[in-house]
Parts: sequence; C-alpha cells; structure tokens
Amino acid sequence: MNLSTSQITDTKFRKIAKKIVSEMKRLDVPGIAIGIWHRGREHTAGFGITSVEHPLPVTPNTLFQTGSISKTFTGTVLMMLVEQGKVELDAPVRKYIKDFRVQDEKVSKKVTVRHLLTHTGGWVGDYFNNFGDGDDSLAKAVEDLAKLPQIQPLGTIWSYNNTGFNAASRIIEIVAKKPYEKAVQEMIFDPLGLDMSFFYPSDILFTHRFVVGHQKVKGKVQVARPWAIGRAGNGVGGVVSTVRDLLKYARFHTSNGKKNVISGKSLRAMRVPQADAGPRGMMGITWFIRDAGRFKVYAHGGATNGQQAYFFFIPDKDFACAILTNSDDGGIITAEMFGLVLETYFKVILALPEPIEIPTVELKEYTGRYRIGTECFDIKVKDKYLMYHHIPLGGFPTPDSPPGPAMPPMRFQFYAKDKVIGLDEPYKGALGDILRDEKGRVEYFRVGGRAHKRIS
Repeated sequence: MNLSTSQITDTKFRKIAKKIVSEMKRLDVPGIAIGIWHRGREHTAGFGITSVEHPLPVTPNTLFQTGSISKTFTGTVLMMLVEQGKVELDAPVRKYIKDFRVQDEKVSKKVTVRHLLTHTGGWVGDYFNNFGDGDDSLAKAVEDLAKLPQIQPLGTIWSYNNTGFNAASRIIEIVAKKPYEKAVQEMIFDPLGLDMSFFYPSDILFTHRFVVGHQKVKGKVQVARPWAIGRAGNGVGGVVSTVRDLLKYARFHTSNGKKNVISGKSLRAMRVPQADAGPRGMMGITWFIRDAGRFKVYAHGGATNGQQAYFFFIPDKDFACAILTNSDDGGIITAEMFGLVLETYFKVILALPEPIEIPTVELKEYTGRYRIGTECFDIKVKDKYLMYHHIPLGGFPTPDSPPGPAMPPMRFQFYAKDKVIGLDEPYKGALGDILRDEKGRVEYFRVGGRAHKRIS
C-alpha cells in the first residue's frame, strides 16, 4: 500500500510529500516515488498507482525508467576505464571505434570522448531507432550515426546530444570486451549492491513491481506505448531502477570512491565544469552543475515514453534526492520539487529572473521555425510575448514512430539580452537563450537543453 502523508514522521519530508500528492491530483499524474538522503538517514515514499489500466500501489521499491540519468552510469564506467589507463578523454573517438562516422568527415576524425560526455559533438542528438535485442544492436546503432548532419560546430555550442552516448556506450563495449549491460552490471550494479537496477531486455525486471508511462490525450490519461526504448539506447536512457537504488548510487558519487571500483579523485573529476550550458548552468562529465545559494548541486534528469525523473545530490551537505514519475506531466512536478526541496532542507530560495518587456517590433526578430532532429517548434509574437508552438514530429523510439500529442502553446518573455523564461506549463520557469551567428543574426533558440537551429 501507499504510505499516507500523515504517517510520515519527519516534518520536512512530510512537507515535500504533501506537495507531491497535491500536484499529482492537479496534473493527473498516476504515480510517483521519492527518496531523500539527509545526514545519514534515508526517507522514501511511493504515491499513486503503477498503471491506470492495471493499477498497483507505487512503493519505494517500485521500478521506474530513469531515462537519461543512465548517462551518468555510462560516464562513470568510462571514468573507471580512464583511471585504469584504458581510455583517454581527449583521444579521438576513432581510437576506439575505428570506423566511427557522422555526416561531417572532419568532425568524425576530430571528435573526442570528452565531446561525447559533455554534449558538445554538435550533430543531431535526438535520433532513435531499434536495432533489436541482440549483442550487436549497439554496434548497428553507432554505424547508423553516419547519416546525422552537423548542426553546430564541434566543441563550440553546448546542446544536449543523446546519440553521443550511443557512441560512448559502444566505446565501453569495445574496451571492456563485453556487452554494455554486462559491463555496467559488473562495474557498477554489483559492486554497489544496486540489486534493483536493470536493463531491458532482461526479463528479471518484470518479476518485480514496475510502472508504465502515461500521457494525456485530449484531456484523458492513457498508457504510453511502447514501453521499451530499444537495447541500443541502454547507455543513453535504459537504466530501470528504484529511488532506493538511486540514493545508494548518490552516496557512492559523494564518497571517496570504492576500492577496486574507482577513486574519489575520479568521481570528483566528473564534477569539474567542462562546458557552459547557458541558463542551465555548467556541464561536467555527464553531471549538470547548478548553483544553489552557497553550494553546488549536481544533477541529471530523465525522460522516456511517458515517464519523467530527476536526480540530484549535494556533496557538501550529505544530501541526495531522487524523484521518479510515470507521466509526461511528471516533469512539472520534478521541477517544482527541486526548488521546494532546497527551500525546505536548506532555506535556499531559487529566485527566478524577472521578465522585462521588449517592444513588439523588436520581438519579430526572433520569429520563425526552429528544429534539431526530432525537436521542432515555431516562435510567433502575441502582444508582449514570444509564443512557443510545439510541432511534434514523432521519431521516438524509432524513426517511424508517429507524433505524440503537442504541448500547448506557451509564452516566453525576455529577462535579459537574448535570454528568455517560460511563463506557462510545462515550460513554466524554464530558462532558454538565443545564440547568434558571426553577423549578429539569430541562429539558434536554445530551450529544453537543445540549440534548435532557425530553419525559416
């Protein structure tokens, strides 16, 4: 059974839990699990149900897809291999994947492992396909990257890049001489005791309680299908886990390492800023680095088909938080909880920038259509606002997947020169920026982590 908020004795955790339950009702989010580690104590709870079709109560032991939080597992394994002298971060990818190619041959030659792990490769990053469940699926996926065009110059503009992690995962396979999943199992899951962390197509996960994703179609909450993302994407977004296992993982990352696994020095190296991610903060080796008052927060989110997750830790405070949801709208809650958790536990209030009014005639400079891979939107002007009109293209989890429901139109407003803030859900409070070419013309609109190129 779910834990009632009245049964939670810790006052801070109860405050968080009450807000989660309230927002679940408002947004029709079926299920959420949350875990917090603070000062040597673990607090966990589950709310709602696993599926609107076959409902079971969500508990702290319920499995969710963690989505792109998986990238930090990929980065951690690669740092283990770096520490062992088997991989160099600044070596060309072709040192390990001899025939690595994207569409731009110069980039294919020059791109390094570090570029992959910091989202600075510059080619189309949102391309998904299913190459079966065999041990050769990842190799086939990386071979398929040869068709991907370059959108930004190599190493110059930070823009979230999923496909770079297909290549990073493949490097692990080649260097470790075993399938990606087996390498992660042996190098992270087993040594850390992550007994409730799995990869599809292993069927062990289905012997435990797990959630399915949900999306809202014409106001009605429906199960999102398909469930699996395809084996080739496991190093990109395939870890299936629980809040309790993620808290174990956080404690590992805030520790001084583990003998015969990795040193504290290498773990800390992952938290050194590598690239400027614009309003999102800085990018480390797979970790997003955010300022929160007087300390640094290290974080990563995740999204799959109808599931949204967020995970962060604060080494200076012996603190970690994992929030797993089974709804597309769960991302609204995870964003809210980040701020509420910091305020509740550390009295840190994250003040959003104040919007400023720009004359309508000046706003027209930013109108047009922007796209990168499967992400596309129009920017129009209405009154004093830029209006974001989402254009679903489909393409997830395979190129022929039909488009899902469009997000509602959303208002954006400037808060500084070429910097914008979203005013409506699901991008309420989301920060973006505009990047210009050498002649000062608007070239990219970066929001949702992607630098979308203006195409019209």
